[in-house]
Amino acid sequence: MKSLSIQFPGLYQFVRYGLVGAINNLLGYLIYLLVTFLWLDPKVAITIFYPVGAITAYFGHLKYSFSYAGKKRNALMRYIITYLFSYGVNYMLLFLLSDLLGFPHQAVQVLAILVVGNLLFFMLKYFVFPTKERRDDLRI
Repeated sequence: MKSLSIQFPGLYQFVRYGLVGAINNLLGYLIYLLVTFLWLDPKVAITIFYPVGAITAYFGHLKYSFSYAGKKRNALMRYIITYLFSYGVNYMLLFLLSDLLGFPHQAVQVLAILVVGNLLFFMLKYFVFPTKERRDDLRI
């Protein structure tokens, strides 16, 4: 019988991505809750801690989630662009849903983690860590 990773490579990759993301986001969300409870504005908190989470996730996604074998420098540049974009999405969700519409920032951040996490999977898979066939098209 073929292994699941061979039969369903996309699903297997998504599960690995989810494991890296779950660990990274759980720790990040707990820190977010603590610092926003103690003193920090939610948008300031994500501005400070987003880069930390992005750096730790980079290594997990590079090696484990996507097993990337291309040029690391090019992938890192695309990764930075992708995470700047995802930070903007996260910030706008907090601003719109919490500041303007009045939803609790804690719930909005959970929603943002889910929305941004799914968006990031596709951006990382197809833009940051593409397969060899798509790699030549991405010279950033």
